[in-house]
Amino acid sequence: MNDIPVVIVCGGQGTRMRGSTSIKKELVEVGGKPILWHVMRIFSAHGMNRFVLTLGYGADQIRRYFLEFDAMNRDLTLSLGQLANGKNTPHFQGTAVHPPWQISLVDTGRLTEKASRIARVADYLDGDRFFVAYGDDVSDVDLSALIEFHHAHGKLATITAVQVNLQYGIVEADESGQVSGFVERPLLPYWINGGFMLFERELLNLMADGEDVNLETQVLPILAEQGQLMIYRHKGFWQSMNTMKDTLMLEKIWQDNPPWKVWED
Repeated sequence: MNDIPVVIVCGGQGTRMRGSTSIKKELVEVGGKPILWHVMRIFSAHGMNRFVLTLGYGADQIRRYFLEFDAMNRDLTLSLGQLANGKNTPHFQGTAVHPPWQISLVDTGRLTEKASRIARVADYLDGDRFFVAYGDDVSDVDLSALIEFHHAHGKLATITAVQVNLQYGIVEADESGQVSGFVERPLLPYWINGGFMLFERELLNLMADGEDVNLETQVLPILAEQGQLMIYRHKGFWQSMNTMKDTLMLEKIWQDNPPWKVWED
C-alpha cells in the first residue's frame, strides 16, 4: 500500500462555505488542524504517505500552510539581526512527531473540472493505480479492505459508497391527514459517492479526453456503462464538511470521540 499515491482534489471554490469564512474550505480547522490534514492522516494510518494536491482556487493558502508547517508546529530557534554562520536559517529542536509525508502541490487551473485536474497530475503518479479523495470528507472507511475488494473484482474503478440521513425529520400520516408518528432524520435508502476512490492508471486517458472533463457527470457514468465501476459499501462513519454547520458538528464529534481518527497520536 505504500506504493499507492493519493490525489486529493482541493482546487474548488467551496461556494457553500464562502461567506462564513475567508479561509479556504479545506483549511478550515477541526480540532486545531485543517480538515485536509485529517483526510491525509486517514490515508497515512493505512501506510499511504505520498500525496498529490490538485490546486486551483485558493492555491496560495494551501501552499503557505504546508511551507510553514514545521515553523508553526515545532520548536525552533531563529537568529535576527545577527546572522548565525551568515545565514538566517531556522534551527528546529527535537524530532518531528509526524508521519513522513511527501506532498506535491500542483497548479491545475483555477476553474478546472475534477477529472481534468486529475489528468494534469499524471506525471506525479507512478504505479498501476492511485487513490482519489476529496479534501473535505472524513470517514473510518477500511482502506485496506477497499484495496482488497478492488483487486478481487478486477474492474478499473472502485468508489466508496455511503448512506446519509435526511436533513429533516419526517411526519408519518395516512391519506386523511391523521398523524401516526414522527421519524427524526431517517437514514435514506440511497447510496452516494463518498469519495475515497481507487482508480487504475489507464483511467487517466479517459480523464484527459477533453479540455475540461467532469468526474461525476462524465467519467464515472462512462465507466458504469462499460461495466468497469464498482462500489465499496461503507456502513460506518462518513461526513462531508460543506458548510459552517458541518464544521461545528465535526468539531463537537472531535471533542467527544471522532470515529475517523484511525491513527495514533
